Amino acid sequence: MLSAKEKEWREERLARIKKWEEDCPWEDFIDDDNISKIIEEKKNPDKKEILEIVSKAKENALTGAMLSPEEVGALTNVQDPELWEAIFEAANWIKCKVYGNRIVLFSPLYISSPCVNNCAYCGFRHSNKEVHTKTLTMEELEEEIKVLTGMGQKRLIVVYGEHPASDYKFMCKTIEKIYSIKNGKGEIRRVNVNAPPLFVDEYEAVKAVGIGTYQVFQETYHHPTYHKMHPANTLKGQYKWRQFALHRALQAGIDDVAIGALFGLYDWRFELLGLLYHAMSLEKEFGVGSHTISYPRLEHAVNTPITSNSPYLVDDEDFKKIVAIIRLMCPYTGSILTAREAPALRRDLIQKGGISQMDAGTRIAVGGYAEMKKEHIPDKQQFLIQDTRSLDDFIYDLCKDGYLPSFCTACYREGRTGDNFMPLAKHATVKNFCIGNGILTFKEYLLDYASPRVKEIGEKVIIPNYLKWLDEHVPQAAKQVKELLQKEEAGERDQHL
Repeated sequence: MLSAKEKEWREERLARIKKWEEDCPWEDFIDDDNISKIIEEKKNPDKKEILEIVSKAKENALTGAMLSPEEVGALTNVQDPELWEAIFEAANWIKCKVYGNRIVLFSPLYISSPCVNNCAYCGFRHSNKEVHTKTLTMEELEEEIKVLTGMGQKRLIVVYGEHPASDYKFMCKTIEKIYSIKNGKGEIRRVNVNAPPLFVDEYEAVKAVGIGTYQVFQETYHHPTYHKMHPANTLKGQYKWRQFALHRALQAGIDDVAIGALFGLYDWRFELLGLLYHAMSLEKEFGVGSHTISYPRLEHAVNTPITSNSPYLVDDEDFKKIVAIIRLMCPYTGSILTAREAPALRRDLIQKGGISQMDAGTRIAVGGYAEMKKEHIPDKQQFLIQDTRSLDDFIYDLCKDGYLPSFCTACYREGRTGDNFMPLAKHATVKNFCIGNGILTFKEYLLDYASPRVKEIGEKVIIPNYLKWLDEHVPQAAKQVKELLQKEEAGERDQHL
């Protein structure tokens, strides 16, 4: 049960949230009946229509335009296996056209798990007494960062519960701490944030400490399911407050925001259209769409029955369809596939789904990196992950398949964010930076952290292959990257375009 202090904090904040909802300047962009109608009306698309949609999606990769809800509705109803192969091929083509054949790597870091909410699917809900919640001390946080930087990681997404002990001031304090920690040549260069919705002034404070992307998942866009999963009179029970979380973030000046849905709570077709309408609303109101889209599936959590008995659980085949459709419907957005999924499926989806970002070397228990040898600590985790490979093993597998592992953070620090980033992504020119910076950050990894087998394949195969690509497509950038590689060989770090 919540303590008196926790209840008081929740009630005070809830009153402020309800007042904000009364004055909300934006209209609800989710029409449940209309979305269901689109899915039903597009139930039997013909082959010609689908091939035209696939062709349009590929054209959109050069303009940044999104597919329409009706077009996405048609894709969700495809049954023909041959058409799905065409969709998978297009997803991979679009991703390579926009971002190049590189995979950006990051790690999640759970900093706090106590939460005043009671979401039906979450292992960290306050009524779940079989999971032990914890907030890292500054000393424990430093230990986690030293493990992460010691393995070579440069990018994090930090995760917080909604609780008075982890409010926006605590978020700012911990992010500043992360940036301050140096570990030999290791450092975290960019912190992205997965945290509860904030008020505009709170977002402004978080922006001031130098974050990358702010991520809030709606979980489910279906209004009745949302209210079923999130009890009334909890902070997360306020649909509109959460729905416009990222509108407020952009209003506060945060450049990059990230959306997502938790697949398995309701019909996956509905959720896909919800994500599209969310991206369309951000584009309409701010001219800047979602920087990334995530699509986690329900995974087993201790003492959380819905994670295994929901009638809407998504199987692997439908999950592949979800990922590929997201790439076709929003060609410019980053597509994040997490360690919730098994290694074999992740490999398949890189090829079929147009993935651009993945976490690696992942531990999600609070304090889990300090106990790296323990792949799972179930009573300290929000859910269970399926890919527990080390960062080095993960990178080796990427290299074997010919991909360029990247730890790039250059766009954030060179001001290529928000409306400066979107034109590059929407016109498929951002890859000219992505490949060069990917080479430079991968070289750092090879020099400082790589195992002998990764070093060999990286130096002899991956870097030469991608330098050749630069020589052929962006010779001026190739010349600059070669000069910066020499500086790295001489001991300098953090070289970027």
